[in-house]
Amino acid sequence: MTATEDAVGATHEVVNQAPPLSGFDPLACDPALVGAVSAFGSDTVVGSLSALALESGSDTAREHGRLANEHPPVLRTHDRYGHRIDAVEFHPSWHWLMSRAVSHGLHAAPWAAEDEHAHLRRAAAFTLWSQVEAGHGCPISMTYAAVPALRHAPDLAARFEPGLTSPVYDPGLREPGGKAGLLAGMSMTEKQGGSDVRANTTTATPLADGTYSLVGHKWFTSAPMNDLFLTLAQAPGGLTCFVLPRVLPDGSRNALRLQRLKDKLGNKSNASAEIEYAGAVGWRVGDEGRGVRTIIEMVTMTRLDCVLGSTANIRIALSEAAHHAAHRAAFGTVLRRQPAMAAVLADLALESAAATVLGLRLAAEVDSGAGALLRIALPAAKFYVCKRAPMVVAEALECLGGNGYVEESGMPRLYREAPLMSIWEGSGNATALDVLRALSRDSSTVDALLAELSATAGIDDRLDAVVASLWTEVKTAEPARARRLAELITLSLQGSLLLRHVPAMADAFLARLADSGRTLGTLARGVDVGSLIDRVTPQVG
Repeated sequence: MTATEDAVGATHEVVNQAPPLSGFDPLACDPALVGAVSAFGSDTVVGSLSALALESGSDTAREHGRLANEHPPVLRTHDRYGHRIDAVEFHPSWHWLMSRAVSHGLHAAPWAAEDEHAHLRRAAAFTLWSQVEAGHGCPISMTYAAVPALRHAPDLAARFEPGLTSPVYDPGLREPGGKAGLLAGMSMTEKQGGSDVRANTTTATPLADGTYSLVGHKWFTSAPMNDLFLTLAQAPGGLTCFVLPRVLPDGSRNALRLQRLKDKLGNKSNASAEIEYAGAVGWRVGDEGRGVRTIIEMVTMTRLDCVLGSTANIRIALSEAAHHAAHRAAFGTVLRRQPAMAAVLADLALESAAATVLGLRLAAEVDSGAGALLRIALPAAKFYVCKRAPMVVAEALECLGGNGYVEESGMPRLYREAPLMSIWEGSGNATALDVLRALSRDSSTVDALLAELSATAGIDDRLDAVVASLWTEVKTAEPARARRLAELITLSLQGSLLLRHVPAMADAFLARLADSGRTLGTLARGVDVGSLIDRVTPQVG
């Protein structure tokens, strides 16, 4: 080899690059999740998450997540002979992810479990597993959320619940009664209404056998290959909820026509379709004219998963940033030891911890069966946590510099995913206004919020100041201030929960509230950023 060839070869020596983030335990570097699960459940529940956590941090799982997004679903409206089939083809990695999620019980399994912490366990597991890949969480979440709505029709619940709670992933369009496992979806929005489902124009005409014939066009239906869908349509008695299977009891395809798949900003692995009901057969769920009241329980559970999904996205972005900063050197030392970078990483850690402890507290409320706190705190959390995610993920991406802006890093996928949860199941204004509705319709929601926050009243002046601002907003609540109200509810709950259950991170979070800094990385003086970063940095190998 000549001297020139030797010199050229040396330019391709790889140094100062972080090793791959694989083979790590996301549970071991998440003190907020461990602390919350232990506090709201038990150490036994924490231990039950170990196998799933290790699998989610494995190279195998992370590669399947990448491949599912690199090879998005493909719509096949007809087969080669011209028969209408309305099918969507998925990459094998999608099916691998779905199979693992179902076998771990992340779908509707909690509704059939006797475990008193079933929903908390599932929420923690969903948060861990969603860090692998977000798109397949959509059909998993909708299946979870469908059960309480279906129970408005006990005969239909008895018919479908065993399949929806089954630990078996059984893809393919076949009659639901003959499948080992079922997945459910929801199909509500229309092009003229969006969140205003009362403006829906899809019609439902009663048939002699007790079913209904549905005609209309739905603008956004995710996971169209699921086995059955909850939908809203205008029956003679008003807006009503129905369940429509993809395959009818006689084995024929129901008249759900897939018009096209949406070309979305993110969530690429998951198919989202425009569908047309061309006389599709549906069964009524709940009374005619009570469609919104019937479907609202499904909306509540999917909103919980929006909070958890954003939490997962924030957490994996933090892991990527902390891992990179632990290995990449600049200006004489690794990035995590650079004061400015350390301040950003510590702030990201606080965002992750606050989102995690609140999301799991709300999941524990589902286990308790008490609904008052959920009615006010869940739309507030959905507004604020999901709204913060894009900013937090963008900051984490920037920690990797130019490397983070390159697709191979995986960070652009997280960034494109980040806005979705804020839009799905009611965008920011819709969820903030739902907080006002909860206040005006049910005084017990304020009592529940007061009871939750009273546990830390008088312990920390900084938190007390935020809570005082909250009560001022409650007394003068109005639509123009709905976002501020939702924000204060969330921040008050996050501060209180961290103070009680993750005290090692509470002081820095409360100091941030008092300091009024709005840009990440502007923590108060004196915060021990090193210990915060240590707790959340993944250990590879």
